[in-house]
Amino acid sequence: MEFPIRCFTCGTVIGHLYEQYKEETKEKKPDVVLDGLGLERFCCRRMFLSHVDLVERLLRYPRT
Repeated sequence: MEFPIRCFTCGTVIGHLYEQYKEETKEKKPDVVLDGLGLERFCCRRMFLSHVDLVERLLRYPRT
């Protein structure tokens, strides 16, 4: 599943922050990165912390 454009709960646009989040979490802890991105609401933070990128896994399987 792709990362959602908006938070499911509050509707804040967060999709543009996902690539930056992925890059910065390679060096820093996720809570520090989310603070740096300006995400204060728990619902928006949840979207980043609970997202599982399945696209790479699904591309391994051929279409039937």
